[in-house]
Amino acid sequence: MSQVSKEEVLNRLEGVSHPAIGGNIVEKGLVSDVFIADGKVYFSITVSADLAPKLEPLRLAAENAVKSMDGVSAAMVALTAEKKPGAGPEPANANRQAPQPQQPQKAGVPGVGAIIAVASGKGGVGKSTTAVNLALGLQAIGLRVGILDADIYGPSMPRLLNVGGQPEQTGERMLKPKEAYGLKVMSMGFLVAEETPMIWRGPMVVSALTQMLREVDWGELDVIVVDMPPGTGDAQLTMAQKVPLAGAVIVSTPQDLALIDARKGLNMFKKVDVPLLGLIENMSYFQCPSCGERSDIFGHGGAREEAERIGVPFLGEVPLHMDIRENSDAGTPVVVAQPDGPHALIFREIAEKVRDQIMEGAEAAEIAAPRIVFE
Repeated sequence: MSQVSKEEVLNRLEGVSHPAIGGNIVEKGLVSDVFIADGKVYFSITVSADLAPKLEPLRLAAENAVKSMDGVSAAMVALTAEKKPGAGPEPANANRQAPQPQQPQKAGVPGVGAIIAVASGKGGVGKSTTAVNLALGLQAIGLRVGILDADIYGPSMPRLLNVGGQPEQTGERMLKPKEAYGLKVMSMGFLVAEETPMIWRGPMVVSALTQMLREVDWGELDVIVVDMPPGTGDAQLTMAQKVPLAGAVIVSTPQDLALIDARKGLNMFKKVDVPLLGLIENMSYFQCPSCGERSDIFGHGGAREEAERIGVPFLGEVPLHMDIRENSDAGTPVVVAQPDGPHALIFREIAEKVRDQIMEGAEAAEIAAPRIVFE
């Protein structure tokens, strides 16, 4: 099966129109750059904000038109809204005493009890390795767990869990997650080859995350662990604003430079009212396997001190150790490769603290009274 070209996709999309836009989506300039990888086609359709609510049929028509083409195995189409020029925020003194409406209820994922984000302010701190071992730790203490690899640009779960292949479609617009070591797993790495660069703008990232969370048949789970991309960009804001997160776990190494970026992540989640479940200090220390001497390569205790300073739980210290690295590279995370070892015990203890934080948050939400907020 030969791969379709961008020109062929655009030619097909010239047949997609809607009365509200007064023509086809190509001639109106609504189609973003078309990205094609392994027979899968990705693009977005940008419309004005006032039209967006009624143009889902247009998005679906464009997706179906492309999916029906020879050489196309799948299509992912995002409908993105653009504010009208000049439509800025209200003046600061407008309606100062008027009660603000409550935020709309964020739609959860059917069958899923809680969703937690594992994030970091920067890359290279071992966030994905921590996320997968945390998920397996939660499973080890009796929870039904899934993991969503939200790092669109650098998905790690296929390699960390040694699982690959394309997910099956179980029904209309629903995908069946992969399974590894009892975890249900979804990742962009299952949809695009490992060496394919994802050169996407924010709207496509938002659409992909939404589809991987809501258009996947997760089944009945107690918790989904979301491995976030590093930083404080579109992916983090999308998850925080559109998904009812039970909380966020921040991963940092001990040194000051990493903690500066970790603070940014902590502050971002605070600003969007996502509970902070706690801080993990990864690569906390190194203990020589030959002589037993301990070395604080990146310093030590910085994350604990930061957690105490800002008043969030400190979840634990994870050492820099060959076993963790080697098992991660082999696709057999240390929690399953050495379930009775000291490192698996560390992750189980962290998992227990995270579980307790989730339960406390759920109980608090049940008894919390509605609030009217004045600007």
